[in-house]
Amino acid sequence: MMAPDERRSGIILDSHPLWLDALERFLREVGIDVVARATSAEDVFALLAEHKPDLFVTELRINGKMSGAACVREAMRRLPTLNVIVLSGDDDSVSIEEALSAGAAAFVSKSALAVDVASAVRQVFAHSVYLANQPQRRVRRPSRQSDRLRGLTRREAEILALVAEGYSNGRVAKLLWVTDQTVKFHLSNIYRKLGVTNRTEATHWALTDGLGSDDRDKQSDDRDKQSDDRDKQSDDRDKQSDDRDRPIPTGGTR
Repeated sequence: MMAPDERRSGIILDSHPLWLDALERFLREVGIDVVARATSAEDVFALLAEHKPDLFVTELRINGKMSGAACVREAMRRLPTLNVIVLSGDDDSVSIEEALSAGAAAFVSKSALAVDVASAVRQVFAHSVYLANQPQRRVRRPSRQSDRLRGLTRREAEILALVAEGYSNGRVAKLLWVTDQTVKFHLSNIYRKLGVTNRTEATHWALTDGLGSDDRDKQSDDRDKQSDDRDKQSDDRDKQSDDRDRPIPTGGTR
């Protein structure tokens, strides 16, 4: 739950008013003040322009001529900083890819537990994937503009980062609140885009050419600096040793 001064605003869209009631109550409990609600895509754009919310939660199957994915895409175009969660009854791989490709930051099945939805809300504002049981380690969500990512979507980049950390498909699925099938679907796309054939090659690419290379470059620079410092200390010790070994001048006759 967010602190009182961290509360954010949200707009929710769903074809079923009863679901909107339940969702509004839940979001309020996790620190989101629902400032507007809609049952069709056509209604939601005026509300987004009026309230400029922090969060937009929508279904994929909605009333009106526009699909849920098209609604997400248009909402993101109008408010580029908007965080979008698709909370849908359709949790097949095609629906998930459709939502994420449209710009949604997270996809959550309506069959998920309340704690999973709450975690998704926190994640979209943190803009990171936090690894369970490893609170000090964080995988950065790579920019979709990065030249290194070879056209990977944000979700594909997140999955690749977790795979590179050594997580199994099942563990990745639990961390991202998706099915094993969805992870396999994304991995097949990742392999195709990277030109690799398996997770070992994908991991090698991620660790050498792709994700987190900036961090590794900094670590390499730090190691080089430490090596230089050690060399300097060694030179100082050698100089001190030479000074000790040099004969002490004494007076004498010519």
